[in-house]
Amino acid sequence: MDLLLSLIDFVLHVDRHLQAFVAAYGPWIYALLFLIVFVETGVVVMPFLPGDSLLFVVGALAGAGLLSYPLVVVLLLLAAILGDQANYSIGRYIGPKVFGWENSRFFNRRAFDQAHEFYERYGGITIVIARFMPFVRTFVPFVAGVAEMTRAKFSFYNVTGALLWVVGIVTAGYFFGNLPWVQANLSKIIWALIIVPGLLAIFGAWRARRKEAAARTPAAAQAR
Repeated sequence: MDLLLSLIDFVLHVDRHLQAFVAAYGPWIYALLFLIVFVETGVVVMPFLPGDSLLFVVGALAGAGLLSYPLVVVLLLLAAILGDQANYSIGRYIGPKVFGWENSRFFNRRAFDQAHEFYERYGGITIVIARFMPFVRTFVPFVAGVAEMTRAKFSFYNVTGALLWVVGIVTAGYFFGNLPWVQANLSKIIWALIIVPGLLAIFGAWRARRKEAAARTPAAAQAR
């Protein structure tokens, strides 16, 4: 329980924690940032780590001169690309067996189902869209591996999505993260970065289910 509370506190106050890490560990902060992004994107049981808010705060710290902007962009871009590649490989290795898994402490069945529905509906572009959706982004490369998307096709969408996600959000933090209004409302912005994309993902999954149910109803009526 203490570990969970500490993790929640880190996610919601990532700005304060990162500043403390920079002061305490200096250059080692770059290794920590690489690890967080790699684990969030590459380990299917770790969808709860901060992604969007972390990138924004990193950009703000770079804008304040506490971190190197070019270095964090390159490192986090590599972490995002390699993480998704690892996640995809795990999905390819495990294959269709995952559809029989139940919700557990280490596997979020609902998030997996949402990611699968997105993938079934939008195909490869889902890998790009999902970069901006907490929880879903951790499962989409895994789903692509389970669905046996070719590695070349996956790599194209993976790199494209990583570029838009990392460069876009870090740059936004770099230019806007230190504005007085942003600093005064940073906690609300972090909440928005967590909640809004999640709600969009849930809404998209709900719409997909409704369309699927509507498509099945006429077919069932005709069968009678």
